[in-house]
Amino acid sequence: MLSDIEIAQSAEMKPIAEIANHLGITNEELEPYGHYKAKVTEALFARTANLPDGKLILVTAINPTPAGEGKTTVSVGLGQAMAKIGKKAVLALREPSLGPVFGIKGGAAGGGYAQVVPMEDINLHFTGDIHAMTAANNLLCALLDNHIQQGNALRIDTRRILFKRCMDMNDRALRNIVIGMGGRMNGVPREDSFQITVASEVMAILCLASDLEDLKKRLGNILVAYNLDGEPVYAKDLQAQGAMTALLKDALKPNLVQTLEHTPVLIHGGPFANIAHGCNSVRATKLALKLGDYCVTEAGFGSDLGAEKFFDIKCRYAGLKPSCVVLVATVRALKYNGGVPKTELTTPNLEALKKGIVNLGTHIENMQKYHVPVVVALNKFYTDTDEELAFIAEYCESLGVETSLCEVFAKGGEGGTDLAEKVCKMIDTQESKFETLYSTELSITEKVEKIATEIYRADSVKFLPKALKALQEFEKLGYGNLPVCIAKTQYSLSDNLQLLGKPENFSITVSDVRLSAGAGFVVVLTGDIMTMPGLPKMPAALKIDCDNNGNISGLF
Repeated sequence: MLSDIEIAQSAEMKPIAEIANHLGITNEELEPYGHYKAKVTEALFARTANLPDGKLILVTAINPTPAGEGKTTVSVGLGQAMAKIGKKAVLALREPSLGPVFGIKGGAAGGGYAQVVPMEDINLHFTGDIHAMTAANNLLCALLDNHIQQGNALRIDTRRILFKRCMDMNDRALRNIVIGMGGRMNGVPREDSFQITVASEVMAILCLASDLEDLKKRLGNILVAYNLDGEPVYAKDLQAQGAMTALLKDALKPNLVQTLEHTPVLIHGGPFANIAHGCNSVRATKLALKLGDYCVTEAGFGSDLGAEKFFDIKCRYAGLKPSCVVLVATVRALKYNGGVPKTELTTPNLEALKKGIVNLGTHIENMQKYHVPVVVALNKFYTDTDEELAFIAEYCESLGVETSLCEVFAKGGEGGTDLAEKVCKMIDTQESKFETLYSTELSITEKVEKIATEIYRADSVKFLPKALKALQEFEKLGYGNLPVCIAKTQYSLSDNLQLLGKPENFSITVSDVRLSAGAGFVVVLTGDIMTMPGLPKMPAALKIDCDNNGNISGLF
């Protein structure tokens, strides 16, 4: 059996100009990065602005196991299957982060015969977007510390600096550091910290910005610190937004690639859904809607995280109206939610499945609260039994939801044609009446409580004193009407990763709150969530290699 990277490396890719031409993109609207990937230019946005929009399909999932459950694979397979049934679809996906690639989860270009290629490029440096975001973020940090070193005309309180440095790698040693050591010429000593780039506000800003002008304005609105009088200091006060925009001008352009079956894919932006808003860029999604009759996009992790933020943040700001939700589930993930250890997930266990299926039911109910039609995609693994699959289908039917057995990993687009047909039929016959979950007129605490009680199913929310103090400051500054982006473990509906299935009788604990004024939301940290992950005992990096001819192995 071939590995993901072996399948990807044996694929016959078409020149990216050919993929673009099939979409009606001219050579002048394309900026190639080699033979098989390219960026699209502002001219394409201008030319397509008045074209009608296609239908927006969101792919989300139940709570995953630590190994992941193939949401990107299903997204890619659905895009390929659309072409099989004669539909014009364009995928809009996120860029992988190097953190998971070298950590435990692996890459994010799909799997098996439902992959986006060139897989190695996409999972590694790609076109340099995330590196550009890292550079822009850290330029602001450098300007901030230099301002303090050069006399501190803004009277910045070094004890109240909010903006963090970043890098796109899992490195727990950088969570809490001290900088400026070594004497007067090396800066002013202070505590600092790093977060992973995909959790940064710069990443969120790029994914939500409509154009360069909007990008620059948002960058200028980043709250970096408070001064000695307790007044806010923004990036624009440091005159940082112009240089940051210069670093990001090319990164703002979406990237065009292809699937193994040559379906066009726009990959752009890569925020995590457990510690950020978890969606690809607004620009890429809107462009995909102009270029195809259908846009297939995804939101990270379970629907309690990625889909909620897709609806309540991205759709709210971008004016998007999804036509259908595809909810990905697997037998093994439901058995895991029923208490089966990771090492035993391949063993048939109908009793554990019956116990864990309440997790799927909760996600179905949650998606229905947004008034968008739902279809469940059962991502099939070879260890699944007919009895287990039939039980899930019957359970979904009892909730009034159709299921589709998805075999795109093994069969590519052909393995997803049933899903594609059901999705298209649903869009044609069931009108989406999409609504966000909450009004921004609610207070920040009320918004958090709304999500926690209705989506996570918590009994209550406990705000620690540090979080309450920050909330009061943000509301005093006039940011109380922003949507909220809750950072929470992906493995549970609660903020405790040990509580699987459908937890009951629990409270969500808000440990801290941070303002992303440039992005336009308030980040709410729950439980013990961290914005700089660490590497596992045996990281994936140990298996990744490159031979003398430049051939990469070990990526998955």
